[in-house]
Amino acid sequence: MKHTIILSALLMASSLCFAQNGSIYPLSDYQELTDTKPHDSEATWNKLTTATHLSWGSIDVRYKKLSIPKITMQTNKQLKAWKGERVNAQAVLWTNSRLQEATITTSNLKNGSAVISASAINANFVRYTMTDELNKNGRGTCSDRPDKTQWDSSLVADPIDIVKVRDIEARTTQPIWMNVSIPSDAKAGTYKGTMTVSGKDFRPMTLKVEIDVLNRTLPDPKDWKFHLDLWQNPYAVARYYQVPLWSKEHFDAMRPIMKMLANAGQKVITTTIMYKPWNGQTQDPFYSMVFRMKKMDGSWSFDYTVFDRWVEFMMNEIGITQQINCYTMIPWALSFDYFDQTSNSIAFVKAKPGDKAYSEYWTVFLKDFARHLRDKGWFEKTTIAMDERPMEAMREAIKVIKGADPDFKISLAGGYHPEIQADLYDLCIPYGNNYPADIKAEREKRGQFSTYYTCCAESFPNMYTFSAPAEATWTAIHAVAGNYDGYLRWAVNSWPEDPLRDSRFRSWGAGDCFSIYPGPRSSIRFERLTEGIQNCEKIRILREELQSKGEKAKLNKLNQVISKFTPEGLSKTQQTADEMVNELELMINSL
Repeated sequence: MKHTIILSALLMASSLCFAQNGSIYPLSDYQELTDTKPHDSEATWNKLTTATHLSWGSIDVRYKKLSIPKITMQTNKQLKAWKGERVNAQAVLWTNSRLQEATITTSNLKNGSAVISASAINANFVRYTMTDELNKNGRGTCSDRPDKTQWDSSLVADPIDIVKVRDIEARTTQPIWMNVSIPSDAKAGTYKGTMTVSGKDFRPMTLKVEIDVLNRTLPDPKDWKFHLDLWQNPYAVARYYQVPLWSKEHFDAMRPIMKMLANAGQKVITTTIMYKPWNGQTQDPFYSMVFRMKKMDGSWSFDYTVFDRWVEFMMNEIGITQQINCYTMIPWALSFDYFDQTSNSIAFVKAKPGDKAYSEYWTVFLKDFARHLRDKGWFEKTTIAMDERPMEAMREAIKVIKGADPDFKISLAGGYHPEIQADLYDLCIPYGNNYPADIKAEREKRGQFSTYYTCCAESFPNMYTFSAPAEATWTAIHAVAGNYDGYLRWAVNSWPEDPLRDSRFRSWGAGDCFSIYPGPRSSIRFERLTEGIQNCEKIRILREELQSKGEKAKLNKLNQVISKFTPEGLSKTQQTADEMVNELELMINSL
């Protein structure tokens, strides 16, 4: 009972810290930072023959805020979609006069008597956040960036807003992102509707949209086979929303964020079983979801209250149920905390894999953890997870894990080592590395996952706020081309201090540590990544169908286009990411 009281006190202290410290961050409307980059002059804007323009644009372009977009006027957008798919379009409004209370409305989409309700359509203003650039040598963004003035920074279009009515300043460009969720029971055929921008002091402007719904169906995201693992950070949500950690308000804030993640096909719940597994590399460090106490008699006690609440929330309320990854037994700093009842204080064990103290600390926990997981019915879903750790350290950790319970599953995001790959249920290797074909086949037979990841090491493709939008789509499709089971990225919401206004961080390129904004707000990057995952599911379905029907010519043609989505394909074909994606999507929707 006493250790529960201590745990409650520790949680309350951390909750008060989150709730009271720091500034209040924007959740509704906000003022963007000033873009100091060169842009169109007032004289150039005044040359517009019509004060305000509205046209369909391209989802492959991040339109500049203070310059007139270079596009051909287009009033009708034609899209193709499968049933159950979410499709994107981007419109662009630009004006040399101030527009007050601009509002976006959409009509129902009609196909004869069949209707896709306007409630299935989201049309929102795209906002601008501050971004930076690659390292000066053009090789990724893995570097400390404490002085933002050393980096070439600019405003970039990325957050997709939740504020439905806003004023648009004179001589600005305002993108609008629209996505349509096609019902899985929609009737095949061409649906027509409109999107209208209206306001207090200007005439309504209307664009037409046509969606050709094909007679094919995409499964629900929870049933997608693509193994998506975007790491969640609940601590960032508590800090940004200024709510007590693990309070009702905290879970209420996380709910819509995590549902967005589930709707992208997320398969894994990120949990932490020690304090600062990544040594505080994010704005909001991860704490342990398990409380450890060494009693006066030398025995150990473990409290799983936080761990259980988080996992139950993600499973029961969000619907992410396939896997629980527990970080980590090999942190960056080899120091392991616990509450020492004798001294009534936090103590640490400093030990490395292979040390007796390391084995003793982890063995007693893992045995109790296995018992607890079995009691909850989660043992088969759980892995003990490591991140970019050396092979020898992994070997020693594997010995401890298997010694505590030989049935424990293990995961690693890091380099490929043939000596230990068979022990790893979930192995994720860096972009540019490949699994030997025979090893990949063996892993499939054993029911193991073999995925890949990108991080700050990659210049291209990537998901920085300055990356081309199609790179996010390309990244997902590369998983199919490289014969991976899916994709991992180390963060989906490890926000910097004020991400809506400034996506830059003290380490790594802007946007590297998140793709969903507070609000929650989606992003151009997140929508395009989801598009790519949908394409992967389409490819899987089409391959199975073409194979079963013996349509080898069509299958070979499809595979030939997919084969370009590799580092070698990018260098040999001279195609850009958006050209590759658009070519593939045309083919997919023609089969």
